[in-house]
Amino acid sequence: MDAGCPRLPDTVLFEIFLYLDHADVLSVGLVCQQWRAVARDEFLWKELFYRYYRVSRDVPRHPGAVSWYDEFQRLYDTIPCVEVQALKEHNDQVLHLSFSHSGCLFASCSKDCTVKIWSNELDISLQHSSNMRPYNWSYTQFSQFNSDDSLLLVSGVFVGPHNSSSGEIAVISMENFTLLSRVRNKPYDVFGCWLNETNLISGNLHRIGRITSCSVLWLNNAFQGIESENVNVVKRLFKIQNLNASTIRTVMVADCSRYDSPDLLLDYEEQLAASSSCPVFDLGSDSEEEEAKPKLPPEPAVQELPDAGGVPAEHGLQQLFDDIMEGRMRPAMTETELETKVAELFVRNRTKPPEPNLLPTDSNSKTKYLIFTTGCLTYSPHQIGIKRILPHQMTTAGPVLGEERRSDEFFDSLDHVIDIHGHIIGMGLSPDHRYLYVNSRAWPRDCVISDPMQPPPIAEEIDLHVFDLKTMKEVKRALRAHRAYTPNEECFFIFLDVSRDFVASGAEDRHGYIWDRHYNICLAKLQHDNVVNSVAFSPVEQELLLTASDDTTIKVWRSPRAVRIRQARRPRPRKLLFSWLMNQKS
Repeated sequence: MDAGCPRLPDTVLFEIFLYLDHADVLSVGLVCQQWRAVARDEFLWKELFYRYYRVSRDVPRHPGAVSWYDEFQRLYDTIPCVEVQALKEHNDQVLHLSFSHSGCLFASCSKDCTVKIWSNELDISLQHSSNMRPYNWSYTQFSQFNSDDSLLLVSGVFVGPHNSSSGEIAVISMENFTLLSRVRNKPYDVFGCWLNETNLISGNLHRIGRITSCSVLWLNNAFQGIESENVNVVKRLFKIQNLNASTIRTVMVADCSRYDSPDLLLDYEEQLAASSSCPVFDLGSDSEEEEAKPKLPPEPAVQELPDAGGVPAEHGLQQLFDDIMEGRMRPAMTETELETKVAELFVRNRTKPPEPNLLPTDSNSKTKYLIFTTGCLTYSPHQIGIKRILPHQMTTAGPVLGEERRSDEFFDSLDHVIDIHGHIIGMGLSPDHRYLYVNSRAWPRDCVISDPMQPPPIAEEIDLHVFDLKTMKEVKRALRAHRAYTPNEECFFIFLDVSRDFVASGAEDRHGYIWDRHYNICLAKLQHDNVVNSVAFSPVEQELLLTASDDTTIKVWRSPRAVRIRQARRPRPRKLLFSWLMNQKS
């Protein structure tokens, strides 16, 4: 066959291969001697790569790639885009998926009010199912394994008296699948998360006014029903004031000591030499506040602390009331605006200021960051709040209500706020905890929110933003390909997941999506029959991806390479028949 290959000029051959499908390119390379002569030509594969994947030429090659040929083959052969199994044991919408850290198990939550534990073997199989309806749950919505995979946190919606909906977190032992403890969680879309092996974070919400409230974040021991009465099993972490009907939701924990050796640096200029120092940035610096002013609305009240020479909050409140009584307030304030103004003035002297000089100074620092969605203009979550958790706060030992504080320090301040200018519908951390990925639906440009109960309309396109938690800056451009159609007042979460090289997300357009983290390109669309709510990469095998959908199924996707390898490992039927015949003779 090699002898029959036409001898074309290299320039002509080159142009032909540029426009061939990549599968044809690889197959032609196996039979054509002339192609094999240039198959490892770096210039050819570089041109083919940039043209076929439509990557900007100012993007360098992936730092882990040894050649453009290998990089082209990686994107062709290692994307988990081949459906190998469909799991149909749930009988209602599947809302969330989570892997154990070992990759041996994964959990699924559903509107059928069960949490199911699956064994990730050659063919995935159901290992256990827990029904939460006996505990007055409406449905399960989120799960997370602790760091040693011995416990599973399950979050769900709890139906209380008079059909009121709240949230609850259950802790299940992986040793015998017994329920260890249950913790109230309000609102239910706080979800909850593990802080360490035995302690988890939950939320509570207290109303102060019609649109003003405070969120309390609690640290809970997973073994509440087992520990001695002399040992604290719960402690208050933070108490944060909410303005304009906003609340804290979607809590997660980032370990700042892990992102000093990132799996993948997204800053192209930084790729040549990874930084070895721990993150050092002023979370509440004036420079960051100045940068935010031109494009962001006023910062939350917890950040608006008075200067040393400023007017005390009590004087500000008194001045406000005097102006109202004497008719000096022009134009007249609405009831909502008045409540917000009073809350802002009240909190100025009632907030514990950020503590200086507590940033990690060495790579062994145990400091972690609590990350959550919040807001300051409307109830739609449009900001990301970040709060440091120091080593002495990571245990329930000590006073039940947390650190001793002065009587006038009611609230804790945030260390940093990132405004998305849109409705946040999903967040996920990279495996090294260096980057935060955020799904959001943008508000119209230059929109003005006059009523916190009437948030702006949101775009159908979902923007996938990427933030570097070492610098608190957005990196790369927002990824776009997936869509959502649910209106703002009914918006729900679209869970995403990040592996070493890829990021995946669900969408309301009946597809899951996979992007390459380095090149910022969409690599695959994964078909379902309804909304795709959640995706999950195996933490030990990024060529395995799960997707969960409203069509009640969980689909298992593997890369073309993984499929070939697994098929090669399977014994052929003829060999099995021969073995059976030999056993019969014996």
